[in-house]
Order: sequence, then structure tokens, then C-alpha cells
Amino acid sequence: MLERLRAAPVTVALLCAAAVFVAWVPHHNGQAVTAWAPGGLALLALLGLALVAVPGRWAAAPPAVRLAVVLLAAFTAWSALSILWADDQGAAWEGTNRTLLYLAVFALFALWPQRPATAGWVLGAWTLALGVLATITLLRVAGDDPLRMFVDDRLADPAGYPNAAAATWMLAVWPAVTLAAARAVPWWLRGLLAAAAVVLVEVALLSQSRGSVLAIPFTVLVLVAVVPGRLRHLAVLLPIGGAVAAAAPAVLDLGPPALAHDAAATAAQADVVLRQVLLAAVAAGVVVAGAALLVARRPPGRATVERVRRGWTIAVVVAGVAGAVVGLAVAGNPVDRLDDAWTSFKGGYEGNDQSGSRLVSGLGSNRYDFYRVALDEFRDHPVAGVGADNFSQDYLAHGDSSETPRYPHDLVLRTLAQTGIVGFLLLVGAVAAALAAALRGMRTGPLAAAVGGGAVVAFAYWLLHGTSDWFWEWAGLGAPALALLGLAASLAPRGQTAEAAAPRRPVLASRPAAAGGLVLVAAGMLALAAPWVAEREIQRAGEIFDTRPLEAYARLDRAAGWDPLSDRPDLVAGSIALRYGDLPRAESAFRAAVARNPRGQYATLELGAIASVRGRRVEALARLRRAVALAPRDPLAAEALKVVRRGATVDIAALNRHILTVNQQLGAR
Repeated sequence: MLERLRAAPVTVALLCAAAVFVAWVPHHNGQAVTAWAPGGLALLALLGLALVAVPGRWAAAPPAVRLAVVLLAAFTAWSALSILWADDQGAAWEGTNRTLLYLAVFALFALWPQRPATAGWVLGAWTLALGVLATITLLRVAGDDPLRMFVDDRLADPAGYPNAAAATWMLAVWPAVTLAAARAVPWWLRGLLAAAAVVLVEVALLSQSRGSVLAIPFTVLVLVAVVPGRLRHLAVLLPIGGAVAAAAPAVLDLGPPALAHDAAATAAQADVVLRQVLLAAVAAGVVVAGAALLVARRPPGRATVERVRRGWTIAVVVAGVAGAVVGLAVAGNPVDRLDDAWTSFKGGYEGNDQSGSRLVSGLGSNRYDFYRVALDEFRDHPVAGVGADNFSQDYLAHGDSSETPRYPHDLVLRTLAQTGIVGFLLLVGAVAAALAAALRGMRTGPLAAAVGGGAVVAFAYWLLHGTSDWFWEWAGLGAPALALLGLAASLAPRGQTAEAAAPRRPVLASRPAAAGGLVLVAAGMLALAAPWVAEREIQRAGEIFDTRPLEAYARLDRAAGWDPLSDRPDLVAGSIALRYGDLPRAESAFRAAVARNPRGQYATLELGAIASVRGRRVEALARLRRAVALAPRDPLAAEALKVVRRGATVDIAALNRHILTVNQQLGAR
């Protein structure tokens, strides 16, 4: 082990990074900046330490890896530049910081060469840790109060959002499969990984994520088409899939009592789910481990291997054809099915069949409307986009649904609308270069195929599922996905002659290079830390304002100093001032918020109401017309405008109640 660590010393840093990813999971998987920023600082520190302490040469890295790092760095810089033309510059800063995190993670995992064994340690440790957390989640579901973990009939823990909860576990399924199929992995560990895969899939199924279910068959196609050893993978998928199918009915039966908020029935069914899932996982693990042990003790001869391969190939082809025929018979005319799916998708939630399981009820949601607005953003700003993470204000102004999404729920449209064609080409180029390196790496040997293949397929799942959800904005999903892509790329062969002739020096060996690199890392850490500290101050102000308002105002002033681009400190300060009836302070705070974010509908509405209360009718009408234009579907803004037009005064107490609701939403950001 020590000899392998000496050959790939960066492995220690990668294991620490994987520990950060695991630590995020119980904290809504790192969605909020207060959850992911501390881990982001640790990851940047690990990158800085590796640059100055771990031997390696930039020139020795494969050209595809270097190109991927350069293009991802350019995409990060372009995102930062978009702050200049973004309406909500605070949101653009946060979006840029998240992209900076992904750059740091990819560079840390990709730049230094990895051996298949050490890369396997990193991948296996992360996968098994997710399996343990999934088992703990399953035990908690069978605990005393399972309903608190559900949103209607869907498991939301640990992410707080069912689709992200499902993706959290499904990311780890694919490395579990490829490692369970790898001959170089000990037989007992292969069985453990197969059992973990069953638990991961079943816990993901509890979230009833249609996006996850739709992404799974395409991810399996990637596994079969791209990763060497497809017959071994299919052989392992057979007992895993059989175990999942055996326990799936019990898992899905947990939904109806949870939807009915029947605590007793939910708890009883949760116990059934726990028993059946664990039994199915053990069965799959025993089958895979037993087969691996048998092959290890009595290795088949070449002729036997060839006969088995031919027979297994025929069986797979026959099963595939039979499955396609049965699928067509059950589904009917595929053109009609696609037409029905498109009609359901465009029809919103009303287009779904409410009589059955959510997974087969249809594709209706408000995403069609989200995508329409995002495409309009791209049409109006095709080159540079509207700025990183700037979507919510355009949707308030131009959306049709009752939802108020912050993001367009699609990685491709997010990139096009917010960073334009320039950002889109940079990101696509970075991913393509990284995949090219990863594909070369997984073809260097059987263990490299298992490690690199599992990592690439996990990234492919994140990418596929992310085309229908906001997973780029979920650091606990995006960072592991980019890390896995980097880990696969690190296996790409390097110039042996140049590597052997190079001295064992770190990437930033010279003092000027080390100083410059550390300055850049420190600047990145400061960029991440500032919004985090500001958000902590805002949260603390929200906790103490009812007993210590002056201290709350002071904390909000400090938050504005740490994050001068965001309007959040001023919004919260104005809300607190209104709670105390301090109209001058509230007006000053909301004016500052509008100065930072001219399209901020909330601050504009409150300024109109305050102007009404203070007798400035002309200003009140102008502000409230602006508030209605910024959010035409907001009934409160429309009603306030009607009140002022009648010559009456807006009820500030009613607005205060509304403000408390908005503050709760702000606190959940």
C-alpha cells in the first residue's frame, strides 16, 4: 500500500476530497452556500497544497487533460465576467463561485497521474460510504417518524428535494456495478459492492424521481457501449437487477400511506421495505461474491471462457430483442407514445394521470414553461447570456406558471441562457476533452476499465439527469460528478520518457510559480468565503432580530460589507425595520437593495407600499406599476396598485405578514 501511495501521493488529497463529498450528504447534500462553501474552501486548500507539495509536471499531463483544465478555467473566468452584465450580480457571484469549485475539484482529480489501484481506493471508498449512508437513510425511514422525511409520497431526505435525493444515491450505483464486476477486486468486496448497489437503487426509488428513472436506461446504454467488459457488467447487473425488482413493489407501496399522512400505515410498510430491501441486497451480494470466489478458485480455461462469452453474447442479444418486442407490445405505437409524452410534458401537472403511480403518470410539470423562458433569454442574449444564475427575475416577468424557480432546471439551457454561446462552447469543449482522456485511460487495463468506466458512467448519469433538473446548482452533486470525470481522466497514459526524465518536483516548483499559484488559490478562497460569511451573518440576524434588533442591523451591515453585490442583506434589513414600524430605515434599506438589483421585485413592491403610507402617491403608483411589470402574476402587487389607484393607502400590516413569508423563503435559499 505504501509503495502505491508513493507512486501516486495525490491519492491522500483525493481521499480527503471524497470525505468532503460524503460530509455534505447529511446537510442537504451541499445545496445552500452555507453548506457547501466550507467544504469548497477545504477543496481549494487541498488543490493549493497539491500544487506546491505533490510531484508532477504540467507538461507531462495528457494534452486532453490540459485542454480540459484550460477550457474549464476559461468557462469559470467567463462566468465571473458575466457578473458585469448580470442584473442580479449577487446571484452571478454565487454561480461563479460554484463553477470555481468545480474547476478546483476537476483539476485536483485530473492533473496528477493515478494508478488504477489507488484510483480504485478513492472510488471504492466514496461508493461504499454512500452505500452506508443509504442504509442509514433506510433505517431512518423505518424509524419512529418516517413522514417527516417525505414530501407527499416522495422521500426528500437527505437532500431536501426528492429528485436530488434520488440522484445522490444513483451517482454511486454505477461505480458499485463496475467494481463488483472487476476480477482484480477481492471476491468479498465485490459482493459487498453488489449489495450496496441494491440498497442505493431502492432508496433512490423511494424518491419516485421520473428524471432518474428516465436517465437509467440511457446510462445503462453508456455502460454497455463505452466501458470494456460489457458482458461481465451485464452478468453483475442481472442479480442486482433481480434483487431490485424483487423488493421494488414493497418500496413503491410506501407511497400511498405517506401521501395520506397515515403515520401508522407508513411505519408498518416502512418495516416491510427495510426487511425486503436488506434481504434482496444480501441475496445479490451472496450471488456475486459466490460467483467471484468460484471463478477465483477455479479459473476457467481459455476455451471455456470463449464458449461462455459466445453463449452469453447470444443470450444478451436474444434477451434484448425479446425485451424490445415485449416493450413495443406493451407500450404500443412508439410514435403515439412519444406524442402522448410530449402532450403531457407541455400540459403541465394537469396533463398527468393522477390515478396511478407518479412514475407512470406522465411527464407533466412546469419545466416546459421554464425551458421556454430560458430559450427566450438565449435568443435575446445569444453571445454572452444574461449572467450566471440569473433566471428567476426573467421567469417572474415572463413565466406562466405559479412557480418561482431560481434556475431553468436544465444544464444545457442553463449554460446557453446564462453564459451564451461562448460559455456553452467552452464548457462543451472542456467536457469533451476530459471524456477523451477518460476513454483512453479506461482502455489501459481491466482494473482501469472498471475504475474509469464506473466514474465516467456516473458522470454520464449526472449529465443525463441534469438535462431535466437543476443539478449544476447543487454542489453536492456537481462536485462529485466533475471529480469522477477527473479521476477517470487521470488514468490516461502519459509520456513515459518525459515522465522518467522529469525530476520529482511539484507542479509549482519555482518560488515565483508557487507564489503566483498560491495567490490565485487564496483569491479563490476569499471569493468563496465572502458570500458564505455574509449568509451566516444574515441567518444570525434573522434568529435574533425579535429580541436584539440593533445587533441584527449591525450583522446585516457586516453581511453587506462581505457581499457588496447581493441585495439580500438590505432586503432582510428592510423587512425587520417594517416589522418594528421604522419606515425611514426600511425605505433606506429597500432603496439600497434596488440600487444593487434594479429588477428586484420584492424591494420595488415594498418601496411602493412605503411611499403610499408616507403620502407620496405619484411615487407609489410608479413603484407599484414597476412591481407589477416585474412580476405580472404576483396578486399582492396587483392588489396594492389597485388600492393606490383608488386613492387609498396600502395596508402595511398585511404587507408585513407577506414579508414574513418571503423572509422564510429567503432563509431557505
